Amino acid sequence: MSTKNHNEEKDFKEKDTPLNDGDATNLQDEIEKESDEMEETDNVAGDYESLQKKYDELNDSHLRLMAEFDNYRKRTLREKADLIKSGGESALTQLLPVLDDFERAMQNIRTAEDVNAVKEGIELIYNKFIAYLGQQGVKAIDAIGKPFDTEIFEAIATIPAPEDDLKGKVLDSVQTGYTLYDKVIRHAKVVVGE
Repeated sequence: MSTKNHNEEKDFKEKDTPLNDGDATNLQDEIEKESDEMEETDNVAGDYESLQKKYDELNDSHLRLMAEFDNYRKRTLREKADLIKSGGESALTQLLPVLDDFERAMQNIRTAEDVNAVKEGIELIYNKFIAYLGQQGVKAIDAIGKPFDTEIFEAIATIPAPEDDLKGKVLDSVQTGYTLYDKVIRHAKVVVGE
């Protein structure tokens, strides 16, 4: 046989020969890869839909929570404003009987002939008013004879102390100071010995 015929025969055999096992495996792998990619695309689309649904639920929940919080904040601000407006109502209604007593005393002063009875009436009203303040937590600051303390006293004058042990102490109180539950609401104006 000639070389030419031999080469033609070889080409013919290669064309007629069935595919090798390696070639079939490669083809099968490509087909599986394509089907896997299609499944992944389907899975990604399904995952996207489920994630979008979850996002929408969370977003809706978040918006509702924000609205509830905003309503709560507005309600508490409104309640605080109402408390501030009407908080003094109970204190003022409890003061009204003292005011009534003062009105009666003023009417009796005009027609009273007994000055001692008027004095007693005024003292009763004063004591009633002091008792009311005590119920509200207001107490007078006891000043005379106490060491001078800038936290509770305001010195308006200094005078020479009559005795050495009164130096730096309060000798006289010009205006009474008051505390509300141990907080000074008005400093006592005092005269201090030096």
